[in-house]
Amino acid sequence: MDERIFQFKTGRPIPEWDLKHRLSINNPVGPECKDTSTIFRINSTFMDVTDQPFRERQWLAGAVLVSCLGVVGGMWSYYLTRVLYPDAGGILGDLYCLVITFLFGYFAFRHGRDEFFSLKRRPIRFNRKEKKIYAIRRRRFFAKPGQGDITWEVPWDENAIFCIHRGSSNHKNTYHIRHYEVDEEGNVVRAFAIGRKWEQKENLQGLLSQWNYWCWYMNRGPEDLPKPPLFFCERESAMESFLFCLYDFGASAGAAYRIAMMPFILLLTSHRLMALWTCRDPIWPAAVEKVSVVRPGDPFDEPSGSTPVGWGDTLLAINRNEYPYDPQKEVNEWLGEKDPAVNALLWSEDTPPNWRMNHG
Repeated sequence: MDERIFQFKTGRPIPEWDLKHRLSINNPVGPECKDTSTIFRINSTFMDVTDQPFRERQWLAGAVLVSCLGVVGGMWSYYLTRVLYPDAGGILGDLYCLVITFLFGYFAFRHGRDEFFSLKRRPIRFNRKEKKIYAIRRRRFFAKPGQGDITWEVPWDENAIFCIHRGSSNHKNTYHIRHYEVDEEGNVVRAFAIGRKWEQKENLQGLLSQWNYWCWYMNRGPEDLPKPPLFFCERESAMESFLFCLYDFGASAGAAYRIAMMPFILLLTSHRLMALWTCRDPIWPAAVEKVSVVRPGDPFDEPSGSTPVGWGDTLLAINRNEYPYDPQKEVNEWLGEKDPAVNALLWSEDTPPNWRMNHG
């Protein structure tokens, strides 16, 4: 469920389910705190995390490439029926070819502009010193000096609206954390998704633990935070692209299954690589860079030194017992259900725990 395809509805109220599952920045939402593979880098000033499509961008890249082939096929069919064999299809055949060309072309342009010849990644920066979130959204092709790419700014306060968004994909419920900006009438002006998506209600515990992690960082700092399970590469190699696609078919899948799926994994890897090769690194506006200076010798500036980066190096370090596996900690302030799995099921209901507690 790529947020770029299943977008929010501009000019309409926040979906009722999302609004009921609004997230507080000051109160925990579950009994544990941990990152779930969303971080590029972290220090005492800011933390850069992924946007929702980052881990699975190969799927949209593939869909755009198929759409481009559809455009070529539609144009070729029009050429056949209009030029080479003018009596073959008639007016209806010509219209059919033009409609196919237009539909595929529309999809390729609308979604391809943010996938090809765009940005290698769209980081979302949690700046705890400024109490703001900065989110790079789109490449700026003709930027003035210091302007950088198109970046949205969100204040970190209780007026900011963060919700769990529920969608559907392959007949399963999917969830991610979404920020909404609304106008005076309460209608959505813009929105974006943070982190990663989760499938099925049982896995909501990962999303809730993730929100606790980000809130802990913004409200308390990085001192007592558990390490992320891995740091993503800011300059992704071909091997990293392959591992993204490999683990997308199941992080703990067996060897036989992976071998059987290898043609599809390699195909998706080629899609991801083609998208990355046409894109450039994001450029932060000068104003954001100015408030994101990391002081020399910051003990929490990671990744640095021997800290592994990326899927491959991190897994090898875990196997050598040089990096922790699934680091996490308990949230002592949490007063709700102590079992993370049970708490996740409660949050999946139409009326979640925090709504009951805050509204009687």
